[in-house]
Amino acid sequence: MHLSGHQLDRQQGLGSQDRGRSKGEGFAMSDEYIENKSGASWHLPAIIVLGLIAIGGLAFGWNASSKLDTTQQAVTAQVNSVKTSVEQDMTSLKDRLVQDEKANTDLQGDLKVVTDKLKITQGQLKKARAEATAANQANQDTTQKLTALDTSVHTELATKAANDDLKNVDTKVGGVRTDLDSTREDLKMARSEMGTLIARNHDEIDQLRRLGERDYVEFTIAGKNKPQKVGNLTVELKGVNEKRGQFSVAMTAEDRRLEKKNRFMNEPIFFYISGTKIPEELVINKVGKDTVSGYVSIPKANGQPAPATSTSGK
Repeated sequence: MHLSGHQLDRQQGLGSQDRGRSKGEGFAMSDEYIENKSGASWHLPAIIVLGLIAIGGLAFGWNASSKLDTTQQAVTAQVNSVKTSVEQDMTSLKDRLVQDEKANTDLQGDLKVVTDKLKITQGQLKKARAEATAANQANQDTTQKLTALDTSVHTELATKAANDDLKNVDTKVGGVRTDLDSTREDLKMARSEMGTLIARNHDEIDQLRRLGERDYVEFTIAGKNKPQKVGNLTVELKGVNEKRGQFSVAMTAEDRRLEKKNRFMNEPIFFYISGTKIPEELVINKVGKDTVSGYVSIPKANGQPAPATSTSGK
């Protein structure tokens, strides 16, 4: 088949276009392959980096968890320590509170005792002052008498030389001095609200005996709840507070029982016997462990009868 020149040129142009298209498609496929190959090359480093980041995050999380556990244990230990300290402080505070309450109770008891002791009437106070003034006056009078007698003795010694007269004068001076010493010793003793002298020991009891106004029966009671006959009285020791010098006793006279609690040493307890006017007197002047010593003072002379009652020094 014979083609014309124009047709041949057209076919050649179409062939050139097909070859150009085929060549262009080849170039396009080559670029896509290069791009696919380039894209696969950065995936591995990215995965490695992400793996390292994940491992680092796990390590950081584990470290933080360990620190958190350590911190929690430390906080728990501190809380327990504070709790123990607070419990110890509360226990100590409770103990101190109990001690303070006991001390307060003791102080209230002491205050009550002191208040009871101070309950003295104005009449009794005036009477005590009057008796003290009278005793001082008696002491002054005795001193004046002794001075006058001493002057008289010296004058008599100057005018008389006989030995018998001198002995008589010395006897008189010795007797007056004995009376003066006795008076001075009496003034050292305390007086009760009834005006009686209170003996603090055996020697002072002997001095009171020499006055001849009362009979004195000394006694010692060893052990509690052991009734003991003392004169016309039965005395039973109920308790002793040696530190405070206090005692508690029960007295029985004429089938009448009288109890006195927490009385002090040298604090007289007065009681009446039927048909008497002047009270008898019980005095404890020494206390020990479950032991007391003292005396019962019984007047030798009583006036008109008084009601048969028992009483004590307020």
